[in-house]
Amino acid sequence: MWDWIQREAVYLWYYLDIQIRQIAPYWALGIVLGSFVSVFGKKVIHGAFARIAQRRMSWLGVIPASLLGIASPLCMYGTIPIAASFARQGVKDDYLAAFMMSSILLNPQLIFYSGALGRTAVIIRFTACFLCGCVAGGLIRLFYGGKGKSFFDFTLFHEGESRDTDPNPVLRFLKNVWRNIRATGPMFALGILLTALYQIHVPEDFVSGLFGKNNGFGVLMAATIGVPVYMCGGGTIPLLQQWMVDGMSMGSAAAFMITGPATKITNLGAMKIVLGWKRFVIYLAFVMLFALLTGLLTDLII
Repeated sequence: MWDWIQREAVYLWYYLDIQIRQIAPYWALGIVLGSFVSVFGKKVIHGAFARIAQRRMSWLGVIPASLLGIASPLCMYGTIPIAASFARQGVKDDYLAAFMMSSILLNPQLIFYSGALGRTAVIIRFTACFLCGCVAGGLIRLFYGGKGKSFFDFTLFHEGESRDTDPNPVLRFLKNVWRNIRATGPMFALGILLTALYQIHVPEDFVSGLFGKNNGFGVLMAATIGVPVYMCGGGTIPLLQQWMVDGMSMGSAAAFMITGPATKITNLGAMKIVLGWKRFVIYLAFVMLFALLTGLLTDLII
């Protein structure tokens, strides 16, 4: 028994060391750059989005709206009050939908986290999230644009006070870095631990058989398990990286990276409040379908 415990401890330490060396630099870079955007670029990003409402861009406005959603460093519970403020300023629902959808899926910090998955994965993730925001905005404009009633209900959300208030910009930045470490650090550590345990106990051909290019079954499975498995960007990337090493197709990974953040429990709670049950179900169906189509198309191209 003691020999088994010692052997497990040695294996665990070995794989933990590998994971930390591979993933931690991307996590740290994401923390630093994400905090920089949050402290020094947030007002610029949100100001640019507010100006979209002042221009007559028709449906083309969903393009910059989706890009600005990705650039926004806020979580969903921070994004919705901002969106509520924009709605009161007259920003249209299709622009709000594009901004919120892409903001759910991706942010500057997560872009740098994703660098651990390789350049191709980063490009695919960015492109898929951007297009998801554009499509969401386009569908809102097409089916709800002329109904005269807002698609969203922001009555329960009001913009809160910013926590980045220290008059010293250096201290303001460092405090934001520390908040990000506290917010993402536990899930990042858990992801590293789960990945190490996975490497020790799960056969390498398990993932390739489940998530490989298997007539779309792997993509469907990845899109489905993204719902319960996704913890946070920092926590899931170590596990996703190992799955890709073991044979997970890029399409399956792309599907997972869409359904995961879109159906994270905190994001679902926020979306349920602003959508109501009927439109909330539509949101879930849209996410699952878009993830599935993205995964299948990715595997066809790559």
